[in-house]
Amino acid sequence: MIRTLGLSLVLLGLLAGCGGSPAVNSERAETAASAGPREGGVVTYGYPSAFKGLLEPAFYEGEDDFHVLEFMTEPLFTVRDDLTTVPGIAAWQESADHRTFTFKIKQGVRWQNGDELTVEDWKFALETIADPDYTGPRYSNVEMIQGAEAYHEGHADKISGIAVIDPYTIRITVAAPRANTIDNLWAYPMNKNYFAGVAVKDMPSSDQVRRAPIGIGPFRVTSIQPGESVRLSRFDDYYRGRPLLDGILYKVYDDSLVPSLFKQGELDIEQAPRDAYQELSGMDQVKVLKTADLSYEYIGFKFGRWDAEAGKVVMDNPKFADKRLRQAMYYALDRQGIIDAFSFGLGRLVESPIPGSSWAAAPAGELNPYPYDPAKAKALLDSAGYTDRNGDGLREDPKGKPLTIHFDGMTGGVMAEPRTQAMIQNWRDVGLDVRLNGGALKELNTFYTEVEEDDPSVELFNGVWGLAPDPDPTGLWRENDLWNYTRWSSPENERLIREGVGLKAYDKLYRRQIYYEWQKLLNEEVPMIFLAERETITAVSSRLQGVRINSMSNIIDPYRWWVTE
Repeated sequence: MIRTLGLSLVLLGLLAGCGGSPAVNSERAETAASAGPREGGVVTYGYPSAFKGLLEPAFYEGEDDFHVLEFMTEPLFTVRDDLTTVPGIAAWQESADHRTFTFKIKQGVRWQNGDELTVEDWKFALETIADPDYTGPRYSNVEMIQGAEAYHEGHADKISGIAVIDPYTIRITVAAPRANTIDNLWAYPMNKNYFAGVAVKDMPSSDQVRRAPIGIGPFRVTSIQPGESVRLSRFDDYYRGRPLLDGILYKVYDDSLVPSLFKQGELDIEQAPRDAYQELSGMDQVKVLKTADLSYEYIGFKFGRWDAEAGKVVMDNPKFADKRLRQAMYYALDRQGIIDAFSFGLGRLVESPIPGSSWAAAPAGELNPYPYDPAKAKALLDSAGYTDRNGDGLREDPKGKPLTIHFDGMTGGVMAEPRTQAMIQNWRDVGLDVRLNGGALKELNTFYTEVEEDDPSVELFNGVWGLAPDPDPTGLWRENDLWNYTRWSSPENERLIREGVGLKAYDKLYRRQIYYEWQKLLNEEVPMIFLAERETITAVSSRLQGVRINSMSNIIDPYRWWVTE
């Protein structure tokens, strides 16, 4: 279960290559069929946790809602398998000074209510995200536009850097050149007419978002059972051609039942839990596709809280102030053993939040790999003053007070509980009293709500981030990023992130070196423990044809999906 940074091209958005294209896995599920593609049929797409129901790209937060959006809408740009961003519905020209972009969109693209897509819809989306009353997480995808900050702070009644030329042409000027403007610019339009009369502050709870969302994709929402299922039907006027399937049923299932559900024919496709891998692989009626995921699993330390009024993190929690404690907890974890024992080896150790396939990933030898070393962990704790003063086998803090660390994790699969207990035992083996917060793992939405709202009981938490192919950490790592869940930053962190997208960064060798330095900073400071780049498995029923997956998604061109029966 993954919290995605954005469906924008900053996150799912997207990798401008600095050399060769990265190696990106792509697999296809096909079975021998006597006839070619045929129309008709409904496919069931499974998901293991209740979805939140924010079915508008500007507001959604997790993959639970994102998968529905993949069927019903799409961005104006296209991201290829090699993670490069290319023209799609919109094409562009960039000025010589890298500040002005002139976009033209295709004519005849229809919204699912019959309206034609125009650039006014894109302008409306940009204005919504920049609005002072916008509470979603995507302001970083519009803040680069000239005048967006003044608009966001209520000092202007329009965004000066946006100019509509005609219904299909728009000019966007950014405040300063950024090496990854296209990758970061918000690329999802919102139907301006459809949202007429809805205040920005009311949009997340509106019918347009919660009960009757529309998009420009191949399937339109016909009914929603909140948190349980979404029914989508074929959108005949989809601009790329009439979809083959009659519809999609997006439905929540207990993921411990996934193998039996495939056996019974109740599921057609699902990103399956790792603990089901062996059983699914042995089923004739299922093909299991594997791919490296564009994500990383981590354990974050809470350094403070989010100050909503100031719009920035406040580092006021001293518990993890000594980096020797954080480093010791890194060394104490048998990460490879945990991957092997509880994830069937489906994962690769990482030491930074930049994907290993990225041109910006620090090469081997540049970063400390933090191998499993309990003796080194104990030595670090001793040097920092975390010692066992009363002989009970558990360490007190440097002031001699009891040290208890509360740990939060998510439910999901039969391995979730024993895996979490293995981590806790690793830390107890070096004398740290780490306990499961509240005594149990939490459902995905509860977990992320408590982490994002800085519940005082949350101190250490195990999450997953879906990533953008572009290595820019904006959105997750700056002091004014809501999704900076650790609430950590530093002047050097802020400087390097700015440098990574500045004018000098148009020299990609320079940009790569900046990201090497940034990864070294995180590797030394350890604001979070990086566990692994995950390898995901997607189970596909033999009746379902045309499915192709890559590191970004298992929902690619669903208008081409078809069933044999």
